[in-house]
Amino acid sequence: MSVTPAKGAIGSQMEADSRDDEKNIFAELRSNEPRGHNDPRARKQQQNNQPRRDKRDIHGWVVLDKPIGMTSTQAVAVVKRLFQAKRAGHAGTLDPLASGGLPIALGEATKTVPFVMDGRKRYRFTVRWGEERDTDDTEGQVVKTSDIRPAPEAVEALLPQFTGLIEQIPPRYSAIKVQGERAYDLARDGEIVELAPRPVEIHQLTLLGQPDRDHSLFEAECGKGTYVRALARDIGRILGCFGHISALRRTVVGPFGENDMIPLEQLEALCNRAASGEGSLADALLPVETALDDIPALAVTRADAARLHRGQAVLLRGRDAPSCSGTVYVTVAGRLLALAEVGNGEIIPKRVFNLTGLTASSGRNERV
Repeated sequence: MSVTPAKGAIGSQMEADSRDDEKNIFAELRSNEPRGHNDPRARKQQQNNQPRRDKRDIHGWVVLDKPIGMTSTQAVAVVKRLFQAKRAGHAGTLDPLASGGLPIALGEATKTVPFVMDGRKRYRFTVRWGEERDTDDTEGQVVKTSDIRPAPEAVEALLPQFTGLIEQIPPRYSAIKVQGERAYDLARDGEIVELAPRPVEIHQLTLLGQPDRDHSLFEAECGKGTYVRALARDIGRILGCFGHISALRRTVVGPFGENDMIPLEQLEALCNRAASGEGSLADALLPVETALDDIPALAVTRADAARLHRGQAVLLRGRDAPSCSGTVYVTVAGRLLALAEVGNGEIIPKRVFNLTGLTASSGRNERV
């Protein structure tokens, strides 16, 4: 056994399996073989004038550059449909107003979502001064106004108060549950929603510029659970000018940055080319283990891998036993096998991965 750097690699056999699986996917889509008249699938195909698409085992991450106006749930549904994937989920909601990185996990990548959600996030955003709104962004109703406009020096002097570990009251229109109901549902029904302050961590908050007296541009790097809308609201209140978010873009989520993002139009074009046999769906995917960059990788033998795959612990013996402890991701022959805990002289599997199906190609960013 040996401990390797956190970033894993997809083995050549894995890529071969992916290519074979993808050929099978689109061989069916290209088939014009008629179905029997009594087959309900044939009736549905005739009604829609489209071939029936079976769901597939597809594993990896798509970092969508989410467009403004689309909800995170809608984005997941679109990507799931494009890939015909059996399972999909996202790592961190983006409001419809916001654009930028929305990591979408397909297949076995859904098991690694918590590692992405726990990572740092970076945002660029614009605050519009002079109005506070009930949603803390442009979609809400104006509830307070002011003729005061802050000078850049006053804004910068205030930022240290919002850096580090702070207490933040989430927006009334948020997904936080209050007695089993979402806060935004209660707010839309006209109920007064009182949310308790929560500790959040702002690692960095910078004023980038002030293009006019009504707007200021910021960049923030923050931890899990931070609401940028609440930052705009609270800064505006202290300055006495009030404010709300007028533009918001997420540029980093955990290990994923802007270089990993793919616009929806580009993703649709790639999927259409792949359906025509001119490209590969795997080129749009990042490997499942990309989400695990912050934890060590542990390579094991095939014999130990077989035990771990069955959910059995593996004893660590001899001078080759790793010195690390805690959470690791386990690989065999360069392929992701499991998430495990190392301690007390053994490896204990927690989540085992089954990567049968389509997985990421190497060098996705060069091929897209």
